[in-house]
Amino acid sequence: MAFDFLAGAPLRRGALGIAAAAALVMSGCALQPRVPTTTNASTSLATQTSRAYHGRFAVQYNDQNGTQRNAYGNFDWQETGDTVTLQLRNPLGQTMAIVTSSPSLATLELPNREPVSADNVSQLMQNTLGFALPVEGLRYWLQPSAAPTSRAQTTLDPESNNGRPKEIKQDGWTIDYLAYADAPAAGVKRVNLSRNEPPLDIKLVLDQ
Repeated sequence: MAFDFLAGAPLRRGALGIAAAAALVMSGCALQPRVPTTTNASTSLATQTSRAYHGRFAVQYNDQNGTQRNAYGNFDWQETGDTVTLQLRNPLGQTMAIVTSSPSLATLELPNREPVSADNVSQLMQNTLGFALPVEGLRYWLQPSAAPTSRAQTTLDPESNNGRPKEIKQDGWTIDYLAYADAPAAGVKRVNLSRNEPPLDIKLVLDQ
């Protein structure tokens, strides 16, 4: 039975729109995440930035036939310098996909398949999974801040004393910050991301 990643309630459309994930659930196979390697050029960046997030995700998207699909489960995000490794797991804890993104190359691994690579991580995910998470934008939006690479419209939270954002609009995306962690913890707790074309809605809950 499929469950809502937020409340544990059954979902009406919980089927993941890729055959590889279905095969994963049936077979019980799981990928083992690989630690990304770094070149000498990225090693210096790795010392500047190292972040990790663990949480739950729900994605609603339209497949190539225009049919609405849902994907949901848990995720682990590891960011080292300019390299991001994103592991998506189903509610049973089995790995559905591992995405590794760096400035020079993006790689995606599915269960029982050879890894596939491309220059663009968004196009790679779209072609393989049927939807693409905005990995490059999320590196900044989860901090939370607008990405410095393009113009953005930021609305600050009127109930906050530290100027944290309530909403960011950037690169066709609307990022709504629904909750922040309670003190003494810090950071984003719940955030929704959406865009109109192609339609894509993403809900994230960060547990740590």
